[in-house]
Amino acid sequence: MEVSGVQMIIGLIIGIALLIFFVLKTKIHAFLALLIAASITGIIGGMRPTDVVSTITSGFGSTLASIGIIIGLGVMMGRILEVSGAAEKLAYTLVKKLGKKKEEWAMAVAGYIVAIPIFVDSAFVILQPLVKALSKKTGKSVVALGVALAVGLAATHHTVPPTPGPLGVAGIFGADVGLMILTGLLFSVPIIIVGVFYAKWIGNKIYQLPEAEGEGFVRPDEKEVYKEFLEAVEEREQNLPSFTKAIMPILIPIILIFLNTTLGALQDSGIVAMNETFLDYVKFFGNPVIAVALGLIFAIYTLANKLRQAEALDRMEEGIKTAGIILLVTGAGGALGEVLRVSGTGDFIAEQVATWSIPAILVPFFIATFVRLVQGSGTVAMVTAASISAPIVATLDVNLVLAAQAAALGAMVFSYFNDSLFWVVNRMLGIKNVKEQILVWSVPTTIAWGVALVMLVAADFVVRMF
Repeated sequence: MEVSGVQMIIGLIIGIALLIFFVLKTKIHAFLALLIAASITGIIGGMRPTDVVSTITSGFGSTLASIGIIIGLGVMMGRILEVSGAAEKLAYTLVKKLGKKKEEWAMAVAGYIVAIPIFVDSAFVILQPLVKALSKKTGKSVVALGVALAVGLAATHHTVPPTPGPLGVAGIFGADVGLMILTGLLFSVPIIIVGVFYAKWIGNKIYQLPEAEGEGFVRPDEKEVYKEFLEAVEEREQNLPSFTKAIMPILIPIILIFLNTTLGALQDSGIVAMNETFLDYVKFFGNPVIAVALGLIFAIYTLANKLRQAEALDRMEEGIKTAGIILLVTGAGGALGEVLRVSGTGDFIAEQVATWSIPAILVPFFIATFVRLVQGSGTVAMVTAASISAPIVATLDVNLVLAAQAAALGAMVFSYFNDSLFWVVNRMLGIKNVKEQILVWSVPTTIAWGVALVMLVAADFVVRMF
């Protein structure tokens, strides 16, 4: 058994080393690299080659069976929210509601909402003109506003389905999607609070405004006094959909999924007795596939009603194209996880982890951290961490939803040169100096990672208490 266990660990180490090497140093895509890593891990770990192939295909299929449809529907909805101006409307409304001198908070909350259905890079590009407009009108540093927005976007991008990353992780762990949404929304709040305070600090340190004319940026010697800006906001809002139409495609699936999770839990615990037929319909409409589909239908007929049929279909298909690689990488991650389960590697590692002095909840967290630091992609880090740790935590006393969040949040650490969002944020805020680029985005993501670490340990402690 000891030799077999050592053999399994060697197989896993070689498989992950090859995965990282392929992603960093070769033209092999992360999808293919994950499949190769799964094959090497299984064969060296003692599985028959033919069993490795069947395990990879079954793991790929079972993972996408649970979340593939939701990702497809979610990105279609996100694309409609982009092209209709709904995302902008949410941001403008929050700026008005929160009032003057709270623009950083408004941008962070806008990011918190908008990143749930829209890819984080796209969401920042969409809302960046508002960041510049607010900076011009208020005299606040574009860096403070931009970092606040980016932190809000990154928080829910890492934690809340139907964003593909956390949704894929939930699928690999077999975690309840409704509880995944709820915990993601809660965990994002402390991250955003700390992020906004950091954004204000870095905005004072790097005081930069958009040029009055043109696309460049300037750094005045003295800070400009606070100016009025609501008139410009109202003028822009006239061409955007209403706030209700903008928010409902996001709220509909969240509410339905919450109802399914909550009422189902109450019924199972015996607290409330409900008619079985009624409960069946609650479960049907609250299933994430049906719930997100209903949100998409609402978006189509309220936000895309001004688009011609062909144009509306083209916009949604653009969203599907961006989801393709996410689906493949997530499925390949599920394949790697299945190989670890079937080969017994997961069980063996779980036995070793059980003897460690660190909380088991931190296993997926630190695996995601390591992979993120080495290769840069948050999604790949999440999926890889979930694939490796899901077979481990399955045999330990760990809440699966918290374990899934641990894999997702561990991937927030130190975004830098090999992360696309690092370049999107810095380039669109006009930051060119390397030291300043790290201060603007690498540092706040690492602070968010530290906050997440504390939250996960605390949440795990509370769950164990009850």
